[in-house]
Amino acid sequence: MKFLLGTAGALALLVAGSGAALAQSGSIGQAVGGYSFDDAAQEAEGTKDFHSNDGVLTFAIVTHTAGNGFFDPVYVGATVAGNMIGANILLLGSESPTDDPAREIEILNQIVNDPTIDGIIMTTPQVGAYDDIVRTAQSNGIPVATTNSFDPTILNRNGISHTGQDASAAAIAGEALVQCLMDRGISSGSIILPNDTAMGNVEVNNRVTSAFNAIVASLSANGMLENFQVDAGPENVGVSADMNDPANSIISLIESRGDVVGAFAGNNVFTPALASAVEQTGNTGQMCAYGFDLGPAQQEALRAGNLTGALGQQPFLQGFWPVMQLYLQIDRGISAANLDTRAQLVTGDTVGSVGSRYEN
Repeated sequence: MKFLLGTAGALALLVAGSGAALAQSGSIGQAVGGYSFDDAAQEAEGTKDFHSNDGVLTFAIVTHTAGNGFFDPVYVGATVAGNMIGANILLLGSESPTDDPAREIEILNQIVNDPTIDGIIMTTPQVGAYDDIVRTAQSNGIPVATTNSFDPTILNRNGISHTGQDASAAAIAGEALVQCLMDRGISSGSIILPNDTAMGNVEVNNRVTSAFNAIVASLSANGMLENFQVDAGPENVGVSADMNDPANSIISLIESRGDVVGAFAGNNVFTPALASAVEQTGNTGQMCAYGFDLGPAQQEALRAGNLTGALGQQPFLQGFWPVMQLYLQIDRGISAANLDTRAQLVTGDTVGSVGSRYEN
């Protein structure tokens, strides 16, 4: 009997032990092709000597406005990626706090012929202005990646990776705006979407259109559309406002209508201006005001109640992924792997969580 009990106990231990072994039985030791994963994961022998042939990869990232803080986490993301792969990252851009594609293009023209550059990352807010840069870079054997703003017509678009937020993400703010109106019991009034289309930033224009369509659709779905006047201009890319005096432009729009209960701004020029206009017209905490980006001005406006919500682009990714993409293109032959960074809706209730780990 003791013998039987002992055997049963041993069997129990054997079954328990075999369960642990079976849990690991799906591990893969090598590729079907016969090579080891450790060997295949090594960097290619000539990667560090690509183009500049100096034993280190050097990538330049150039933006159209480095002066307002939005691109700070983009530069952080690029630096993190560079540290991971052992690459030098040159952080370049227009010093202006507002969109300045002319200065960006000037910088790009300076670096595209630099023999020490192995890859270029650039924003493309001015559609049609970057073909010569791409052409020269390709002629010099320098791969290009674009980030943030999107130029659908750029030379070799299908061969160039893009990291950024699709304009359709603005619909999130449009839906939130209508929900804000309902939560506050606002049943009628005007909703304005100010923009300056003379800026030539097609991506911003598309954001305004996406937000407009979402507002109209949400109002209609809730049986409220006939009670509101939604104004995004004659082509739904924005009611006309002045980029050089955005706050006063929006104040004029609010005061001339007299019944504005909601507003949406599509970029980091008009969003802080919208917040300022809300405060100056005495609408703090009253108007459903939504905008774009989560820089310091937007965060302060959310805390103060001058903005109801703002959409972030998760800009860390807009620096991190293009660096990794260029590296993969050089080391692995992987190209045009796009990344949609989507949108992060931040309100006054959640703004306190923004800013950790240098992300805004």
